[in-house]
Parts: sequence; C-alpha cells; structure tokens
Amino acid sequence: MKKFAVGFVVLLVAALVSFFTIVPVVVDARMNTVVSTSIPAVSPQASALHRTLFVADLHADELLWGRDLLQRVDRGHVDLPRLQEGKVALQVFSVVTKTPRDMNYDKNTGETDNIALLALAQRWPGETRTSLRARATYQAERLQDAILRAGGAITLMTSRDTLMAFAQRRGGDPMQVGALLAIEGLHALDGRLENVDVLFAHGYRMMGLTHFFDNEVAGSAHGVSHGGLTPLGRQVVQRMEQLGIIVDLAHSSTQTVQEVLAMATRPVVVSHTGVAAVCPGPRNLTDEQLRAIAANGGLIGIGYWDGAVCAPTIENIVKAILHAVQVMGVQHVGLGSDFDGTTKTPWDTRGVIVITDALLKAGMSADDVSRVMGGNTLEFLLRTLPEERR
Repeated sequence: MKKFAVGFVVLLVAALVSFFTIVPVVVDARMNTVVSTSIPAVSPQASALHRTLFVADLHADELLWGRDLLQRVDRGHVDLPRLQEGKVALQVFSVVTKTPRDMNYDKNTGETDNIALLALAQRWPGETRTSLRARATYQAERLQDAILRAGGAITLMTSRDTLMAFAQRRGGDPMQVGALLAIEGLHALDGRLENVDVLFAHGYRMMGLTHFFDNEVAGSAHGVSHGGLTPLGRQVVQRMEQLGIIVDLAHSSTQTVQEVLAMATRPVVVSHTGVAAVCPGPRNLTDEQLRAIAANGGLIGIGYWDGAVCAPTIENIVKAILHAVQVMGVQHVGLGSDFDGTTKTPWDTRGVIVITDALLKAGMSADDVSRVMGGNTLEFLLRTLPEERR
C-alpha cells in the first residue's frame, strides 16, 4: 500500500510538471504555425527599400502564450529577435482574454472558456480565474516587464509624443522596436464602464469591441445575435474617444460597424481583416464597409491567415491589399498579420520583407509600398493616439 501511495505521488507530480511546463509549449507549437520556416529570396530593389521603411503590424497575439518576448524561440511567429531581423518598427500586441470552445466564424456563445485552462497551465495569478479584466492587466504587465528587461530595445507607445520621439530615435537605430497595447473583445471590462479607465491606465490604447462572441458591449460577426451596440457599448465608445483610445472594429458584426461609424468622432481601425471581394466570408469586409471606413478616415490591416485571405500565400495577401487600395485609397491600408492568433501564416515576422517584394513586383510604387508597409499606420497613430498627460 505504501509503495502504491509513493508511486501515485510520483505520477501526480510528473503529471503536474508536464501540465505546467510541456503542455503550454505543445499547444503553442500546434496552434501557431508557418507554411515555411525559410524566407524566400527577394529582389535587391526590395531589400534596399525594406531597409528604409517604417514597418508596422497592427495585430499579433504573442502575449497569450507565456513565451519570453526577448528570447528567440523556434515556435510561433513573434519575438524581439525576429522582429528586429524582419526590420519591424512597430508591433501592436493584442491581448486575448476569452475564447469559446470549438470557435468558428459563424456562430458562437460566450458560455465556454478556452483561456481558463491555458491561464492555469501557465500559472497566471489567481484573480485571472474569475476576472477577464485581470487577465488583460496581467498580460499588459508581462509586456511591461519585458520592456523593462529589454534595455531600451522596446518602447511602449502610449501617446503621440512617445511615438514621435520613438520614430526619431529609430531613424538612427533600426534595432529599436515600438510596442502598442491592444485588446480583443471588451468582455474584458467585466461589464463595468470604469474598467475602460483601468485598462487605459495599464497602457491600452486600442480596443476591439468584440471577439468571437457577443458581449455586454456589442454584437460579434461570429456571435448569435449579430446585433449592434448595447447601451453600455455606446457609453464605452464615448469614453474611449474621450481618453483617446482607438476603436478597433475587427470581429464586429455588420450592425456594430454601422452603429460605431454613425457615432464616431474619431477615425477607427480594423486591425486584422480580409476583404470579401477577394475572400468571401463573415470575417471579411465588404466594399461598402471599406468605403465607409475610408470616409471615416480609418485604417485596415490586411491579415495573412486563411480566414482573411482564404489560403496563406503571398499571392493572396497581395491580392487583398491591392483590392483594398483600389476601393479605399492607398492611405487607408496597412498590415494586420494576426501572428500568434492560433493561425497558420506563410512565414513568421521575419518574412514581412516578402510583402515589400511582392507589392513592388505587382507594380505598386515605392512610395505606396512605404505607406502600406507601415507609413499609413504611423500617420494614423500620430493622428489618433492621445496627447501626453502632463
């Protein structure tokens, strides 16, 4: 009996060690993949141009996976060394706080919670088991911890002043990377308007109203109701605008998009998306929506994964970019990879130079390539981030 008890304890300890150390790595490696680990060769013209660009990506979910942002790893899509190798100047780090089991693009409820088990396996603080707001603040603190340890290599963008200063510094040091905190789905407010201010205080400057299910703020494109803003949602949008937080309409229902654009006094963003004319589906924007977002002065980020472009190829990414440029005007189009968003992409962030090369080969001018690759995002953020509080 004693031997059995000792054996059981040993097995239990081994199972716990596996759960807390091996399982998160295996899940990460299976969820965030690439078509190819090698980066295709590009033309000398593209290589020379890429070195001069302010490359910006409007969406990556790296903070969900428990990696050390400062260390290069052989899984997933984003870390500081790979951002530097890809010559990425600005990365928006978006935070996920809850996703439904068996999530899909058509219909989901918020009754189940995939992130709870992942958070437990990665040993997030106890408060995160019951509070989605706590999950958001914890992930923000993880990014801020990495920034402190990075020795000046990463700068958090919290205002147009910090962004302007960063852009000037980076001109002399292309190894510097800017970071901006965003969130997917304002279920992270835990139903409380005052939590908009809490998240702002933790550094969040872009907020997606919905993710894969309807919440207390708005209807999702993948929810049950496909409704619009709730009364709380209207208050949330107004408060976001007062604080200078950018409204992100990615994953929003058609009605939510319409209602936000009708009340918005500031430009909006759709951080990671495709276009329905190139890749049909509830995830992607119609031409009518593209024109409405352009009229608002907004910006969209074209994604790299199958849900955005139907197949994760450079040809499909370029096709979506060119269509959006034709409909909206070049100044409203940027990049929104959805790296580390449980996606399969053509390559990790080192491969963004391939888009520069492909856009040039498609006949786009160097000036327009510069805009799409990040110039538009830089200009948009300089217009929409809040002024430094003094």
